[in-house]
Amino acid sequence: MRQMYRLIDFGQEHMEKKGKVLALEYDPYRNAFIVLIQYEDGKKGYLIAPQDIAVGDEIVCQEKSEIKPGNRMLLENIPIGTVVYNVELEPGRGGKLVRGAGVGARVLALEGGYVHLQLPSTEIRKVSAKCFASIGMVSNPGFMYEKDHKAGTTRWKGRRPHVRGTVMNPVDHPHGGGEGRQPLGMHPKTPWGKPAFGVKTRNKKKWSTKLIVQRRAKKKKTT
Repeated sequence: MRQMYRLIDFGQEHMEKKGKVLALEYDPYRNAFIVLIQYEDGKKGYLIAPQDIAVGDEIVCQEKSEIKPGNRMLLENIPIGTVVYNVELEPGRGGKLVRGAGVGARVLALEGGYVHLQLPSTEIRKVSAKCFASIGMVSNPGFMYEKDHKAGTTRWKGRRPHVRGTVMNPVDHPHGGGEGRQPLGMHPKTPWGKPAFGVKTRNKKKWSTKLIVQRRAKKKKTT
């Protein structure tokens, strides 16, 4: 289904210009709400909506500003303990982290030109203090409790029916074969033969590994 795509400002396109919230809107292409902003120079634009923002509120993007939802500033100027979202990984590249509905990262420390952030996954990561981040938590925290109660709901999202690999023949899928309803068989792998299900896929030589202070906590198995 075709939808109008809203262009979102994930970076700092309107530095030093105050903006007023005109509307809080639904975006069919993301799980968070968005806000329509009108800036001092008359231009308008969309931003990811933080929790507890309302029509008529004013926001601003500058290196240092007031700590309130929607304001965007340098990480080095954000107090420890503050919750942030839409965080840059590299200065000037725009927000890449923490953009999903209901999520937020917490500022833990400032050390040696880096800020320690606790991400929604519980991973603690170092990010350059010269990167920008927005204050607050992303809107629509109830999204995680929404359920698709019928097949049509997923069809509206553009997802078509698919056949499970376990019911295919061995020639068609690595999980196929066996008598009756069988488990995956052999070792779990993708349709292309690469290991899957619990196998570490991160490249050990990836440059950003040195910026990870603490990996995310493993989920406890429930019996």
